[in-house]
Parts: sequence; structure tokens; C-alpha cells
Amino acid sequence: MQADILDVDSLSDAVLGIQQVYHCAAVVTFNPARKKQLFKTNIEGTANVVNAAVEAGVQKIVHVSSVSAMGRLRETTPIDETMFWTPETSNSNYGQSKYLSELEVWRGIGEGLQGVIVNPSLILGVADWETGSSKLFKSAYDEFPWYTEGMSGFVDVRDVVRAMIMLMNSSVSSERFILSAENRKYKDIFGLMAGEFGKRPPHKKVNAFLAGVVWRLEWLKSMMSHKEPMLTKETAITGRAKVEFNNSKLKKFFPAFAYRPIEESIKEYCRELKSTYGV
Repeated sequence: MQADILDVDSLSDAVLGIQQVYHCAAVVTFNPARKKQLFKTNIEGTANVVNAAVEAGVQKIVHVSSVSAMGRLRETTPIDETMFWTPETSNSNYGQSKYLSELEVWRGIGEGLQGVIVNPSLILGVADWETGSSKLFKSAYDEFPWYTEGMSGFVDVRDVVRAMIMLMNSSVSSERFILSAENRKYKDIFGLMAGEFGKRPPHKKVNAFLAGVVWRLEWLKSMMSHKEPMLTKETAITGRAKVEFNNSKLKKFFPAFAYRPIEESIKEYCRELKSTYGV
């Protein structure tokens, strides 16, 4: 049964008789023009899911949040599960929306719902490469020339799914977990993708001034093409930040869990994208 998380009645009908809920629905955008939609879907939608789950007697919920909810702008120490979004550690409306959506899940847990929150870093997988994190592959294929010295965490979508199922079917509750395989520089990630496509890797280094120029050019391009900009003011800042994520908590709970190497994931997904798009 399909339901809209902003339609309380259809959502309530959808969870009747359900014991487990994976809440993955959200808007992912760093475009300030979509802030209203972002907050309504991510916060109000999560509140509706939690309310429906509590009322229907759902046994457990696994909520997909983001490392953005922890405040990504922290360069002095690795980010772990004890950290939360603050105005000082994030310039992202998306991060704030995910932090506030987490509060709705914690509220549900306080009302008796079993729940776990997962905080994936940048997820790599195959989908429409015009949207979401799959757009990273399209940018590499299109020989996007700019790079920064920024660093972030990366994780294969299949590992995210495995971890979610594992957590759902465990006795673990009232916990949040960073899901991140490796901390890598954006330049290295784009270079690996470009290499698999036989394209030129990024070769123009971005400083603070150039980042401002580039995101404004991307904004103008998006206005003319009516597509999401590849770079915004928010992503220009986070893209230059050198952020590391501590992924040890999940391994403490599940010692046998192992992430796929990011290089292998990129090779596999590039092959699949080349086949899908005939490039």
C-alpha cells in the first residue's frame, strides 16, 4: 500500500498490522529555494510517521537520518554519535531538518516505541544520475573541473541497507549509529570515478574566492536549465571542510560487520552506469 507521509489518514492505514517500519522518506536538497518543502517533508513527515507507528503499536522503527544532523563543520575532531547539529557546526538547512526529524524519533522512543537512528555519510549507489548523490558520478563523467581539499565520509548503499536490517532484527534500541566506510578526499573520489569513465579528473583547485564564484555560476545555470544546481553556497562551504567520521560504534555492537572498500564500489557502479546509459 502506498501512502504520503504528509497525509495522516493514508499513513495511518498503511501501518496497520505492521511490526517494523523503515523510515527512509525525505527530501535531500541544499538548494535554499526548497527550504519550505525540505522542512515540511523531513520534520512534519517524520512526526506523522512516528505518530502513526505509536498509535498502531508498531514494534520498531529504523529512521534514516544523516551525518549532517551531527553538524558537519567540525575539523578539529572526528565526528561521532555524541554530537548534534548546532548553528555553529552547520550552514545546512538540510542538516537542521534532519536533526529536528531525529528529535521526533526520540520523542516516539520516549512514548514507548523501539527505535534506532542511522546517520549515513555520503551514500554511493546507482540511481538516476541527474539527482541525489548519484549525481557525483555524472559530474565525474561530465569532467567537472573543480576540486577542493575537502574530505568527507563515504559508504556503499548496500552496506547502509545491511546495517539497517541488522539493527532492525536485533534487540538494539534507543541508539544512533554513524554508517560510513571510509574518510576520503573529494578530489580522490572524483578522480577514481573519472578514471573508470576514461575522463579527465578535476584539475582546478578551488579556494574560498573561487568557490563563491563557482556556486553563483551554478545557480545561474540552474535558473536557466530548471535543474538542481550541482553546487550551492552550502555545498561550497561543506565541500571545502576536512571532516572525518568515527564509525567504530557500529563495530562495537556488531564486530563481524565489514564495509565494502569504496574503490571497489566505485568501479562496480561506474561499470553499471556505463551499461545503463550506454556511455
